[in-house]
Amino acid sequence: MEKKPQSKINRRHFLKSSTKLAAASAVLSQIPIERVAHAAVGDTISVALVGCGGRGSGAVSQIRNTKGNTKLVAVADVNMEKAKGKVAGFRKQFNDWVDVPEDRIFGGLDGYKAAIDSDADLVVIATPPAFKPQQFEYAVKAGKHIFCEKPVASDAPGVRRVLAATQEAKKKNLMVGIGLQRRHEERYIDNIKRLHDGAIGDINLMRVYWNGRGIWYRDRTPEQTEMTFQCNNWYHFIWASGDQICEQHIHNLDVGNWVMQGYPVMANGMGGGEMRKVGNTYGDRTKTQIFDHTFVEYTYANGHKMYSQARHLDGNATFGQVGEYAHGSKGTCKLASSINPFDGDPIRITGKGGGHQQEQHDLIESLAKGDIYNEGEYGAKATFTAILGREACYSGRLLKWDDLLNKGRDYCPGIDKWTVDSNPPAMKGEDGKYPVPQPGIWNPFA
Repeated sequence: MEKKPQSKINRRHFLKSSTKLAAASAVLSQIPIERVAHAAVGDTISVALVGCGGRGSGAVSQIRNTKGNTKLVAVADVNMEKAKGKVAGFRKQFNDWVDVPEDRIFGGLDGYKAAIDSDADLVVIATPPAFKPQQFEYAVKAGKHIFCEKPVASDAPGVRRVLAATQEAKKKNLMVGIGLQRRHEERYIDNIKRLHDGAIGDINLMRVYWNGRGIWYRDRTPEQTEMTFQCNNWYHFIWASGDQICEQHIHNLDVGNWVMQGYPVMANGMGGGEMRKVGNTYGDRTKTQIFDHTFVEYTYANGHKMYSQARHLDGNATFGQVGEYAHGSKGTCKLASSINPFDGDPIRITGKGGGHQQEQHDLIESLAKGDIYNEGEYGAKATFTAILGREACYSGRLLKWDDLLNKGRDYCPGIDKWTVDSNPPAMKGEDGKYPVPQPGIWNPFA
């Protein structure tokens, strides 16, 4: 498996010594002991869910399907009624596994704090990407193990917060799982090992794709504030989702980095947003901000390239593709499918998929054994690979990784103080439309 344990601890010793370690850590970091005392888990792994959308619900269901002794103890969502409805659905589906009384169901933009502060060992963070850095950071300070869906941020400042919190999590011996499920799939793990062992020679080019048909849109309701409307339609706003290249294409970009054994040093790209279908209309900027297509050329330190296509267009006539391809000096590879040497017979990849479930099997099994691993760094850097490409497309500039990571635009200024009545960063102009990045004008460092 690609991930390797950061450390392996005898379970009895792990549980016995956790309080002493927590106390020492609290002294060194000046964090109260109660905030780090949950680094160990008991016989039952208690779970708190932050974010009740599709992936949050899926992750919780998949945790329930593991062999570990787990239970759900707290739930939070910006929409309290949605959180209550989700708990009722879980209870109907999973019965006694759900131990979430009404006073452990939380709403609002700060409800995550109460859920994390509950008697949970593991926090599942599955909110819109913009909110994940503050929630991830809070969970680490509280001494909780974390499973965080991808992407982990929507901008460079958010990535920096996650990278810093990841280092703190390592110091506290906290588990960090990230929802880049291909890293847990046997077919990818086996295939990429073959590539790294030289199956197609020196790999000098990756091609990666997420060309699909589009996404959901939810009409505005009378009681919604602008903030709650945008949170409900988070995918359609740059500050909230990071655009399609971050929200979905990150999986393919992560595989590219995995194969290349590093991260790009610069990127240039192009894209636009005229034909995205939103409801029954196309390119409606009164409803959406994001692009419907991007193309990025990434360059690695050794000069090798990764070409990226991401697109959402409705209809069957357009080229659809979700996948990754490697090109080497001795052959080519369709990731998780086949290796095709120039001299020799094709090699079919037959390993298992099912990464969404497998990543939870791995996480819960490791927690139960006291094996701690941390995927936070590659989760943050995969996220930033997508952000680098997005900003190259938005601005039309050739952008360098270090420059953008250190000085990139803050899309969520003051996010830690927002409420459901705050104005979100993207507000309609006098023309009734949301602002859209224009290449040649957009400043990625503003």
